[in-house]
Amino acid sequence: MLMRTDPFRELDRLAQHLVGPGTWSRPSPMPMDAYREGDEYVVAFDVPGVSADAIDIDVERNMLTVKAERRPVAKPDDVQMELAERPLGVFSRQITLADTLDTERIQADYDAGVLTLRIPIAERAKPRKISVGAGTGRREISG
Repeated sequence: MLMRTDPFRELDRLAQHLVGPGTWSRPSPMPMDAYREGDEYVVAFDVPGVSADAIDIDVERNMLTVKAERRPVAKPDDVQMELAERPLGVFSRQITLADTLDTERIQADYDAGVLTLRIPIAERAKPRKISVGAGTGRREISG
């Protein structure tokens, strides 16, 4: 049997129990990090215990939606659960992407419970040099 003494974990567990697992109409939030790395934005979502086929990624206009579902693992009838803290259900996150990102070339990788999206910066948004031409003709002002 496992013993714990962290009262805050117990409050979190109780709150999750009262609210219940996330559903497709009311998903639970998933934690994420977002940062710029060179010429692309990287967004990493924590979705441990979720199989890759249970992750759904959609982009509509500039709205990125990531949904994942953690399903219960089938257990034999003779198994008696002593402690179940890992949340089950549907998790979701929506992000509004800037117009400067190329949503046509998003790459998604899933490794060790982390979904990583790499979104390239659009060519039109990258800094560029503009050359200034010197005038070839000479103009005189008479007056």
